[in-house]
Amino acid sequence: MKTDFETLRALASYTINLLLDHKMIDFNTEMRTELIDSMATEYNVCFSTDDDIKQQAIEDVEDKMGDVSLPEDIAESEMFNHARKEIIKSFNGENIAGLYLVESLHQVGNRMTEFLLNNELIDDVFGTDEEIANFLIGKIRNFSIKRG
Repeated sequence: MKTDFETLRALASYTINLLLDHKMIDFNTEMRTELIDSMATEYNVCFSTDDDIKQQAIEDVEDKMGDVSLPEDIAESEMFNHARKEIIKSFNGENIAGLYLVESLHQVGNRMTEFLLNNELIDDVFGTDEEIANFLIGKIRNFSIKRG
């Protein structure tokens, strides 16, 4: 499964729905799209997508090849595939629905708790920091993209 920013938006929407269902946040629902985008942007700090890894691998190949013009089919080259595999290995194989963890899931839970507490689009947050972080960790761990 190929992941990109839309995958992060799906994770943000999933998270917001669960937080609402469990009455852990309150916000103006007219601002839902903005909140999803804001949360997806914050998730982008926590996770790398396949698009992110591809771009990083291209940059690694560019760095190694210098100013030489890169072929159009760079993504099919052996050098690109090697760089991509090395990048993925650096995540220790940890991923959720094709999103590679840049930080530990515990750190993601804490970061997203801070996001909820400090985001101007959210009117109120219910629960202790620890309760919210643990809730988020459990829900993020179970996230999956449904194939249509």
